[in-house]
Amino acid sequence: MPLYDAIRPLLFTLPAEQAHHAGTTALSTALALPPARAAARALFDVRHPALQVERFGIRFPNPVGLAAGFDKSGAWFNALGALGFGAIEIGTVTALAQPGNPQPRLFRLPADQALLNRMGFNNPGAEAVAARLRRARIEPVLGINLGKSKAAPLEDAAADYLRSLELLEPFAAYLVVNVSSPNTPGLRQLQDAAPLRELLRALRTRAGELASARGGAAKPILLKIAPDLTDPQVEEAAGIAVEEGMAGLIATNTTVSREGLRTPGVDGMGAGGISGAPVRRRAVEVVAHAYRTTGGRLPIVGVGGIFGPDDAWAMVRAGASLVQVWTGFIYRGPGIARDINRGLLRRMARDGFRSLDEAVGTAGR
Repeated sequence: MPLYDAIRPLLFTLPAEQAHHAGTTALSTALALPPARAAARALFDVRHPALQVERFGIRFPNPVGLAAGFDKSGAWFNALGALGFGAIEIGTVTALAQPGNPQPRLFRLPADQALLNRMGFNNPGAEAVAARLRRARIEPVLGINLGKSKAAPLEDAAADYLRSLELLEPFAAYLVVNVSSPNTPGLRQLQDAAPLRELLRALRTRAGELASARGGAAKPILLKIAPDLTDPQVEEAAGIAVEEGMAGLIATNTTVSREGLRTPGVDGMGAGGISGAPVRRRAVEVVAHAYRTTGGRLPIVGVGGIFGPDDAWAMVRAGASLVQVWTGFIYRGPGIARDINRGLLRRMARDGFRSLDEAVGTAGR
């Protein structure tokens, strides 16, 4: 996008977190009114029947979503939704308000087309986010990503997640269980079989109870996993997700691996998860492995290093029904969803697919 190409060098002179807030504040201000968002949608939306995806009871207008972490507190989702995304996922939200880790905690790795973050689930807490959503008219397909409060002991994790579920479930099209961030101590232990099964069962049971009380269908719940799982661990997590009735799998979160990074001084930036191009290959592998493990029965959202249509197409062919971007947005700008959707249409036509659904999981055929 030429305008963003001109602005990005200026934004990149600012510390990464400051630039993020400056950019999102400017965007939300510019698109604060419905007519402005309608004009943005006219510019960024790509409407085509071949791009529509129906999964876990939700019709997505296109497969390109914005991943959790961009709008942690549910402040900008309508403005972001006007940029042509098929869904906006807010969060990660925790039951308790928390400031996150000390700053600086977000770093650009330009030589690697990547970010390093150790944000630590900074957010105002589930009650405050619920109050904000209660006042809003929610325009996009809205996912809400749930995490564990740092102050909650691991043995109390289920109760902590349940509190967030109860507060936020009424506003979500779908919910995500995030047990894969590397930035909350001990969180990834919840990916182990026994605690994972216990957590997912508790959340699904409570979602069913809430749905019964209002006389409707339970909200879909997806599990988000790390790229650092081994293939047997991916198999196990995917199998548990199926057995415990999860609606889908999101693969993947950030990686703790620093292998092959070229950005000078990255070791001095400290701990954190790496997103962007360095995680792309492993994310596609995890998607493909989970797809094969479940025989395509479990819808998969592919995340990790998606910067353009070729990256998204590789995810779809590996087995992803939907994709999400985050770091690609930072490097490519607000036209990224439009560019990917246009490119997906060209690739479907080139390869003889009439719809995205026909292409899912075809890489090995």
